[in-house]
Amino acid sequence: MKKYKPYIVSALIALAVGGLSAIATNGNMDIYSEIAVPPLSPPTLVFPIVWSILFVLMGISSGKIFVSHTMGNKAACPALTVYAINLAVIFFWSILFFNLRAFLFSALWLVLLITIIIVMIVKFHRIEPWTAWLQIPYLLWCCFALYLNAAIYVLN
Repeated sequence: MKKYKPYIVSALIALAVGGLSAIATNGNMDIYSEIAVPPLSPPTLVFPIVWSILFVLMGISSGKIFVSHTMGNKAACPALTVYAINLAVIFFWSILFFNLRAFLFSALWLVLLITIIIVMIVKFHRIEPWTAWLQIPYLLWCCFALYLNAAIYVLN
């Protein structure tokens, strides 16, 4: 069990960031049903399921990077810093989108997030390639989210 602890704790941290972000929206997620949405918009039930999976994948891969850090890998600290910045940026996206309804700004925020994810993937890959591969679904989902967000801005 001890060898799995960093992965479990890291996954719980990522899930906590997602959960706190959802709480911070204070019930404003219902605006998704009130606004015009683009083609390919999934049902609202899909979002929490996908995000939960993505947060677990982020946690598992960051757990491995943390283990590398504890073993003295000097590249792990900058990678974990980028990961922490990523968590902060994703936390604030939902507040920008749902609470402030700043659709254009939140789309631009997603461009920032996607850039950070790419940097994170590169840094993770240099340490342990499989950890970078676990971030690919997250990158693709955020690109899809950018499509949705930009289209919502245009439609509303």
